[in-house]
Amino acid sequence: MQLVVGRVGRAHGIKGEVTVEVRTDEPELRLGPGAVLATEPAQAGPLRIETGRVHSGRLLLRFEGVRDRTGAEALRNVLLIAEVDPEELPEDPEEFYDHQLMDLDVVLTDGTEVGRITEISHLPSQDLFIVERPDGSEVMIPFVEEIVTEIDLEEQRAVIDPPPGLIDDGAEIASSRDGDSGGEGASGGEGASGGGDATGKDGG
Repeated sequence: MQLVVGRVGRAHGIKGEVTVEVRTDEPELRLGPGAVLATEPAQAGPLRIETGRVHSGRLLLRFEGVRDRTGAEALRNVLLIAEVDPEELPEDPEEFYDHQLMDLDVVLTDGTEVGRITEISHLPSQDLFIVERPDGSEVMIPFVEEIVTEIDLEEQRAVIDPPPGLIDDGAEIASSRDGDSGGEGASGGEGASGGGDATGKDGG
């Protein structure tokens, strides 16, 4: 299975380095030297990472065969895609890949049905479950420990303990969202991959 793990930004310097917008919680694993990544558009790759370093809080990568600023600029906005075993789990037990969470049944602690997860939205502050209710409406559930008390992959369900107003008639319905999903997990930008990367209760 393919996951979008980054997007190439601007060239840095004159020796082929590029800035990268990281879309994975595991950059050391997915974006380390030696990693070979597919790309979108496909003709830009595959790309093998030669070196990587952090500069002023940004990840800088250099790919094999890219030796100057012109070559680096040619890669701008290219999506970086990693091949991941569908059975692989994130190292942190509190994190899950988006594809593991999609289509889980969402229930209250007493077993009352809430709906089904149809989308994961990665916001800067936290991750959100977009849950389709039985009546076809949608509600947004923050993926934080205080609300999502259990993820049971064997039973294919997420147990939630929502505060008053989150899912009742006064809840904010996400029927006309303006496309704010994004971030790592490739939930935004995963059109080429069909999956997302790690999602965690800590908002990372």
